[in-house]
Amino acid sequence: MSAANRDLTFAGVIVVAPSVFLRAEDHEADESITNEQKTALASLHLRKIDLADRVLVVNPGGYIGESTSREIAYAHATGKPISFTDPF
Repeated sequence: MSAANRDLTFAGVIVVAPSVFLRAEDHEADESITNEQKTALASLHLRKIDLADRVLVVNPGGYIGESTSREIAYAHATGKPISFTDPF
């Protein structure tokens, strides 16, 4: 995500990206993030999709996780154009 953010920013694109990355291994490593905070972050990310003109899904090797699937469905339901870095 960092590389896509950097490349788009240098191309003059305003990037609205997740501010906290919560992968499965992060959940185990960082017990300081509560379930309430995880829920709030998920909601915040949907609000960021609302602000976006389009959605770029960074999916190395075609991988799309559960939360990303929900976000794609939300973006699709709100009519946002969606593109992917890798085919899936």
